[in-house]
Amino acid sequence: MNTKPLNSKSLRRGRPAALVLAVVAASTVALVSCGDDNDSSGSSSQASTPDTASFSGMTPSALKSAASSAVASARAQASAAASSASAAASSFEASVSSEVARASKDAQNELKDVKGQGNAMSDVAMTGKPRAQTGGLLAVLVTITNKTDKKASYAVQVDFLDSSGKVVETRYVGAENLAPGAKAQPVAISAQPPEPVLTPKLAKAQRY
Repeated sequence: MNTKPLNSKSLRRGRPAALVLAVVAASTVALVSCGDDNDSSGSSSQASTPDTASFSGMTPSALKSAASSAVASARAQASAAASSASAAASSFEASVSSEVARASKDAQNELKDVKGQGNAMSDVAMTGKPRAQTGGLLAVLVTITNKTDKKASYAVQVDFLDSSGKVVETRYVGAENLAPGAKAQPVAISAQPPEPVLTPKLAKAQRY
């Protein structure tokens, strides 16, 4: 069998044919691969269980737990606020009670036989204290001024009225041995709850 050596010109003519065959083969593989992908996607038409780990947000049980926690937190805060307000009210009342307890009793004794409004209404004025300073209690600052030229003691009655004008509560305050021109400022505190709202009224003031 005679074999002729291939010259460089024959090799150059054979390369385009080889390249064509390689391209055709690669195209065939690509088509087969695409066909397999289409078949696999078509055969998996049934729904599969979703991966909940990829979900955002919370599950219903987690939402319920979060809501319960929020309610419990709100109740705890409300309870703490109520306790704080009660403590503030008790603290304020205690701070003035020790100072006015005896004077209140003396004033009540002095006023029990006084007819009318007494002889010192013009020496007494009242100013309501902000509830933020009294722990929510209704409190009245009673200003007593000795407008005479000699020492004097005072007894004052403060009534707390409801919306119909009915006296719901009565408090007594006083001041002893005020010098001429001197002032005293005892506090009359209502022990009634914040609602219904009561109105303080200067009922009697007696100088003695």
